[in-house]
Amino acid sequence: MSGYNQNPFASSHSLDTNPFDDPAPAQQSIPSATDAARLEEIRRREQDLERREAELTNKADHIRRHGRNNFPFFFPLIFHSIQDEIPEVSRPLITRLYQLWLVLIGTLVLNMVTCIVLMVEAAEGGGGGLGASIMYLFVITIGSFLSWYRPIYNGYMKNQSLYFYLYFLFGGLHLLFSVYMIIGIPGSGSAGLIQTIRRWTKPALVSAILGTITTVGWVLQGAGNAYFYLQIWREHNTAGHSFDKAKQELAQHGAKAYFSRG
Repeated sequence: MSGYNQNPFASSHSLDTNPFDDPAPAQQSIPSATDAARLEEIRRREQDLERREAELTNKADHIRRHGRNNFPFFFPLIFHSIQDEIPEVSRPLITRLYQLWLVLIGTLVLNMVTCIVLMVEAAEGGGGGLGASIMYLFVITIGSFLSWYRPIYNGYMKNQSLYFYLYFLFGGLHLLFSVYMIIGIPGSGSAGLIQTIRRWTKPALVSAILGTITTVGWVLQGAGNAYFYLQIWREHNTAGHSFDKAKQELAQHGAKAYFSRG
């Protein structure tokens, strides 16, 4: 019966409390180490996203102004970017092969200069050797890029057997060419070993020194390519590439995808 004695209109708030006072501040909790780590991870991710967004904006701006092709730099014909097109695990390998290709170009240039000196010094086969060295500079520079470097670049970018077999064919031929240039037969267009030994015994110091540097260049790029040729051969077998897959890819894609990402 006590419920009948209660005033239904009575306020549950004390009359001593000012309803217009600010509410008491809630007790602030001290963030734990886990919360701090989570906040730091969020901040790091936000910075990473901002960096990537800036990179994409810069790339888009570059493509809009100059087109997508960026190689060679003096007359862009194709797009070449190891960072953007090659899987991260394979980037060091393709970077080394690209560096070896640059060493090859430098060696070809130095080889031609040495052949010019040999002709001036009236060395055996000097004229013919100079003509061949000039031909090598242009033909081997372009041919090596198209025949073995670009195929293995495509092979790791697209993971297709066809490009691996193209690399093994033309990369093997390039190794034979490197041995030929290391030997340095007079009149062959190579300032290699035989020519260098003859210039030291003459002696003809200028051509001898240039020939030595040229021979070292041929050995370095040849040995480097042989090393990576064997490494790629092992990776190719492990990845399960086969000649049947290469034939299927050739029938499906043809040559149209040689310079594309598809």
